[in-house]
Amino acid sequence: MATDARIAILKDCAQFYANPLGFVMWNWPWGKPGTFLEHHDGPDAWQREFLEEVGEAVRQRKFDGVHAVTPIRMAVASGHGIGKSTLSAWLTTWILCTRPHSRGTLSASSWQQLNARTWATLTRWLQAGIVAPLLEISQNKIWFRDAGDRWFAIAQSCSPENATSFQGQHAADSTSFFVFDEASGVDDRIFEAALGGLTDGEPMMFLFGNPTQPSGFFHRACFGSDRNYWLARSVSSWDAKFTNKEQLAEWRTQWGETSDWYKVRVLGEPPTSAFNQLIETSWVAAARKFKAEGYEQFPKIFGCDVARYGDDRSVVMLRQGRRAQTLGIFRGIDTVQFAERIAALIEEHHPAAVVVDCDGLGVGTFDALRHRGYEKLHEFHGGGRPNDPNAYFNRRAEIWKLMADWLKAGSCQIPDSVEMELDLCGSQYGFSPKGAIQLEPKDALKSRGLASPDLADALAMTFAAPVAMHRKPARPRFICAGPHSRESWMA
Repeated sequence: MATDARIAILKDCAQFYANPLGFVMWNWPWGKPGTFLEHHDGPDAWQREFLEEVGEAVRQRKFDGVHAVTPIRMAVASGHGIGKSTLSAWLTTWILCTRPHSRGTLSASSWQQLNARTWATLTRWLQAGIVAPLLEISQNKIWFRDAGDRWFAIAQSCSPENATSFQGQHAADSTSFFVFDEASGVDDRIFEAALGGLTDGEPMMFLFGNPTQPSGFFHRACFGSDRNYWLARSVSSWDAKFTNKEQLAEWRTQWGETSDWYKVRVLGEPPTSAFNQLIETSWVAAARKFKAEGYEQFPKIFGCDVARYGDDRSVVMLRQGRRAQTLGIFRGIDTVQFAERIAALIEEHHPAAVVVDCDGLGVGTFDALRHRGYEKLHEFHGGGRPNDPNAYFNRRAEIWKLMADWLKAGSCQIPDSVEMELDLCGSQYGFSPKGAIQLEPKDALKSRGLASPDLADALAMTFAAPVAMHRKPARPRFICAGPHSRESWMA
């Protein structure tokens, strides 16, 4: 193609620097007869949302070509067939066409996956787009014409012994990017090496895959201790436009909705079972789907867990009888600000009891509420003496066991969220030298790559303050006729 025509395409590309969704809609022939997109009007809903989030992240960072910005880190844990490889192809093409001298690496859990799926999908989409004249592609490299030594992306095997090949990728005045397909199966050593390429310029890393492993880098990014550093989401195969719903229904029947296989391969949720799990996955799965009724007659109890570290969350949970709900999850606020959030929720819901975690920083939140004149406040100390010291090591273990019994009994409702399930099911237990139940410390939990169970701790605290049920006024009793009879009173 003539140089002038290529320059014209490049100028068109420039307008999409911070608009990957706009680029995808412009570059490919959506709805055009005779093409493989003839019957498609654009990306699936989840893909649109993802691309919009990427664009927003670019706009927030305002990279000026000189000063390095915070990496854009995004991860998708999903079921089968939602279009992850297609999204990888769009992102790669968008970056290369909007960022001169960008450099990237595409990898996958196996060379077969990388070659037959990820790279083949990239080739197909590249050839169908307006920008095809700008780029050339071979079996393991895609590059800008006439600039292949400084403006390119490569396909790289992720064998653990190949980790050093992921080092040294930099683009100080542009974008260094990594795309990992089926990332759950990629060795941690690969990711550790690749992280060095996120230290300058406008770096990006994208992870896609079925969450087949209950630990590792991908698990931590999507569900565990690193999730607050990533824009992460789970996408169910049921929510994708092009999946075979009859096949999904067959798998649901064959494996069962609560099985790890179904959760991983269809729902995009991680396996969570462990032999010394205090709360069984099946109990939580049932509670996520149950819809409680008749709970309105029970008193409302708040459980307020105060963040201890920068990556933890301050949480307010409400439990009313057999129903629990999340009222607020807050990050990056101090104890006084958290007290203000709780105060607003008290005014809205009028709870019968407010239990506040007063270990460490939490006492500041409790004192702020008390000075505001709020009553029905309860201090909670997880390391304190339990009501039954023969059975429990401390008070935290005791209320977690009460919560476990509540879930085990069934017919209770909790928030239908992956984060809640992970918090509830992630903690393990053991026994003290005296035989008392002892819950796994939070530091030990984090060392296994799991996040602090803030949601579960907040729910557990609602079992720390027993309160009396609301009593309805007694109905009038009519035992005789006359001027004070029921018929006279109703007239």
